[in-house]
Amino acid sequence: MSILRYTIPNSFTALSLLLGVASIVTTQIGDLELAAWFIVWCGLLDVMDGVSARLLKATSHFGAEFDSMADLVAFGVAPAVLVLNAGLQIGGIEYDTGQFWVLLVAIGVFVLAGAMRLARFNLTSEEVTDGWFKGVPITATGGGLVSSIVLVLIYHEDIASVLPLQLYFPILMFVLALLMVSRIRFPKAKRRANNFINGFQALAIAGIYYCGITKSFPEYLLGMGLFLMIAGIIAGRITRPS
Repeated sequence: MSILRYTIPNSFTALSLLLGVASIVTTQIGDLELAAWFIVWCGLLDVMDGVSARLLKATSHFGAEFDSMADLVAFGVAPAVLVLNAGLQIGGIEYDTGQFWVLLVAIGVFVLAGAMRLARFNLTSEEVTDGWFKGVPITATGGGLVSSIVLVLIYHEDIASVLPLQLYFPILMFVLALLMVSRIRFPKAKRRANNFINGFQALAIAGIYYCGITKSFPEYLLGMGLFLMIAGIIAGRITRPS
């Protein structure tokens, strides 16, 4: 029974890792839409991983390290490869040009920042926390924003065609990298004293699961991702550490 308890959350982690690899492979064969949805599904599995570990009291050092490895692939490397290919296929960036190399550097910085963010989290995971992250988590940047942005651009070709994506993509990756390695206080998704916040979190997560499972409404995923990102950063700035 003890082995089974730990196997359940680790199985979610393993599946998330494999879907991250699937996203990279799918991106390379040209199906950016499916590759982006793979990353969204990784996000859904990441939530189930954490919830199941807490409910079953199956947290462990191995699980924490394994989860970080999976997160780096699913929310670091996979989104970086997705953005690189989106720049080529959607943004009109030509290979071996200055724009291509700028984007290549940007995604490299993004992956590096994500790895550093995960390493810092593991070093401080045993410290007593008050429900806040230090720096924006890689799940919010690579999983919550990058995948939904690419999906919206794919679903709305008319918008993508008029945007200077060769400029926006590198800026996006540099900004997200900076947010990850920053010391900004960012709220964790957990039960709070305010019932309104708890209800909003539940509805938001339910909507995200619906969109992910049905592969629909990436606009909702992007809108919710942007709202939670901005609201979380503001909340971290205006509240005081306890």
